[in-house]
Amino acid sequence: MNSLLEPLPSFRQTIYSACQEMAKICRALSENDAFNAAVEQAIEICVKSLKNQGTIFFGGNGGSAADSQHLAGELVSRFLINRAPLRSVALNADTAILTAVGNDYGYEQSLARNLSALARPGDVLIVLTTSGASKNVIVALEAAKTAGLATIGFTGRDGGQIPPLCDLELRAPSHSTPRIQEVHLLTGHLLCEGIEQQMFPGAA
Repeated sequence: MNSLLEPLPSFRQTIYSACQEMAKICRALSENDAFNAAVEQAIEICVKSLKNQGTIFFGGNGGSAADSQHLAGELVSRFLINRAPLRSVALNADTAILTAVGNDYGYEQSLARNLSALARPGDVLIVLTTSGASKNVIVALEAAKTAGLATIGFTGRDGGQIPPLCDLELRAPSHSTPRIQEVHLLTGHLLCEGIEQQMFPGAA
């Protein structure tokens, strides 16, 4: 028999387990007053910056880099409503800058140097990291604090080295990288929706 036609082992249990695990995490978050308050505070920080012509910067590595671009795109384009664009930049989106800085100064400067070129006091830096140990994310947070930015960290596990560097931490209660990334995207979508509601009340 052609091996390409042989039936694959069932994946149903893995699907079920992943969905059940994510459902459990979401239930826990929905009942976590501290997490809910932190999301509201993150919205407030971003709205205050945007209303003062500030910029929301995002940054991360790998899947977190992709999510950074995703969330910046939601703000610049639209999330749920038609409205004016909002100032937002994914620091990891420009490959020419990333590779130039990485080549000339080392990868740990890949986010910080771009941030230093663009940011102004009153802007916001949101980093996404599943490990909390990425050196370039840590250096970016340090640069943000020096430049007078508010800092928000989307983390997981025990937060790693990120919490002391952030004004606000939003931690996914999981040790699984995929689940942490899924919570980060959910949190980011909540952030975008909250920003839209506050910035454009009554818009549709």
